[in-house]
Amino acid sequence: MTNRRAKVQSFSIREVARLSGLPASTLRYYETIGLIHPIRRDSSSKHRAYGEQDVDFAVAIACLNATGMSIEDMRAYLKNRSQGAQAANEQVALLETQKRRLAEETHSLKLRQRYVDAKIAYWKAVQSGDPKQIEATRLQANAIAQALKLPNVLSKAE
Repeated sequence: MTNRRAKVQSFSIREVARLSGLPASTLRYYETIGLIHPIRRDSSSKHRAYGEQDVDFAVAIACLNATGMSIEDMRAYLKNRSQGAQAANEQVALLETQKRRLAEETHSLKLRQRYVDAKIAYWKAVQSGDPKQIEATRLQANAIAQALKLPNVLSKAE
């Protein structure tokens, strides 16, 4: 029986960027700030040589990044991952906080869409020359514009 070592798959930063969806510059930055551990360097070229676990970790970070999670929250989430059930409450809290942030962003986006719809209606009223409709849509657009100036706070009922 021969004693062969299994060849370890190695990925370039370009390949990891493609697989994770994170730009190479972001991967380098995350490594610089310690979100990603230092990546092994190829002995001859000195380029980063990502292993399969590194790629899996980059994909996990990309998923958190895609939710808009802050770097500090990603750092906490990744640190807690290795603690399993002991950190479950903190993980749930981090994810619930992120869920609330996303709900606030959704609310804000819908409000902005309503404003654009109101402005479309206004300009259609202007085009048609209907003074009552012009005034109604102007008031509607102004009311939505005022709501856009308010902090993005969701009602307790949501």
